[in-house]
Amino acid sequence: MSGQIHVTVAGIVCALAIVAAIVATFYWMLHPPSTTAERTARLVEREVEEMVGSIIIVFAEEIHSEYMMALAVRVARREKAQLLALYVIEVPLTLPRNAEMEKEHRQALGVLAGAEAIARANNVEIKTEVVQTRSVSQGVLDLARDRDAHLIVIGAYREGKYAGAPLGRSIEAIAGSATCDVLIGVQGNRGSLFKEVAGTEVTARS
Repeated sequence: MSGQIHVTVAGIVCALAIVAAIVATFYWMLHPPSTTAERTARLVEREVEEMVGSIIIVFAEEIHSEYMMALAVRVARREKAQLLALYVIEVPLTLPRNAEMEKEHRQALGVLAGAEAIARANNVEIKTEVVQTRSVSQGVLDLARDRDAHLIVIGAYREGKYAGAPLGRSIEAIAGSATCDVLIGVQGNRGSLFKEVAGTEVTARS
């Protein structure tokens, strides 16, 4: 009969292959492969979400991190991490390591009071600590190791006397030897991100 259709195994295989190709094409159009940047961003975001350790923001005579407080508070609040404001007093070799340094302690307590006020104003729990040590960088590294810190936040500065180390020798030493991540914030002359932090009245927006 002329209108009879002959079905063969080969024909069925070819038809299934065509259908599979069409389905695969539509799926690819609806679910395009992610780029390397997208995959990296998702990986970083997942790692940040899993961060449950402590965040240490560092202050010292040569390290002024006040303008980094808003960012540290924001990260701590989002990740439900512990926030520690650390002031390191560097003791000269001419004095005993446990020497009473009243002027430096008053300065440290004033700085930490400001950091605490910013954190409290944004409903973030914060602990403060003053450490006396021979070296600012070593004091920070030791505490970060003891507290199993996941992030060290430092406000960098530039000063002529550090001609060979524009970010400050202590900062470079911390960044080079820390076993956790180090976030260094350099306040630009025309930048606006850190300018919202002035005194203790700033609310860190999330």
